[in-house]
Amino acid sequence: MQRIFLSILILLTLLTGCVDSTSHSQSIFMLVDTSGTYTEELSKAQAIINYLLGTLQPGDSLAVAQINTGSFTEKNIIHKVTFDGRPSVANEQKRVFRQKVDDFVAAAKGSAYTDITGGVLQAVEFLNETGAGKKTILVFSDMEEDLKKGYVRDFPIQISGIDVVALNVTKLRQDVVDPRKYMDRLEEWKKRVESGGGTWRVINDLDRLERILAN
Repeated sequence: MQRIFLSILILLTLLTGCVDSTSHSQSIFMLVDTSGTYTEELSKAQAIINYLLGTLQPGDSLAVAQINTGSFTEKNIIHKVTFDGRPSVANEQKRVFRQKVDDFVAAAKGSAYTDITGGVLQAVEFLNETGAGKKTILVFSDMEEDLKKGYVRDFPIQISGIDVVALNVTKLRQDVVDPRKYMDRLEEWKKRVESGGGTWRVINDLDRLERILAN
């Protein structure tokens, strides 16, 4: 009898160990560039955020922040939330989120600096804290980093297990004169992300973004 009990105990232990403990929720942190004339592109960012609010499920997390200073802080976050499992509560959370974004877009002004690296570091911290199984950083920017004198950002970024997607990467005036500058800028970001353990993509078509987030 004791042997049977031990056999059952071992079997239950093995079965428990085989349970899939991976989180199936997803967490998205979207960085929105407001430097220079990029504020003219904010309606596109607004449309992407509205799409995310319409598709994210209970337990998923979303944060949106603006990149507008030479030193990224918590104050740059427009709003963040983990959606409740109760539909009525989740719908209210999404309504509040949408209103926060609408207010931000209506009042946004062009800034002189663009601390993309600081924004990515903040995003990594938020995403890891959520414990989501799928983590994504969306960067709505021309990917040109412009910092205050003395600020240092040329260091490795630890971004293991996170997808980084650059959206609406518009060409700067210098890129029109020399297209290699545009390609070099994107290649440099690709190297930084992948060397830190993340994946990198550039997407300017919202339909493609929908397919990626649905996977």
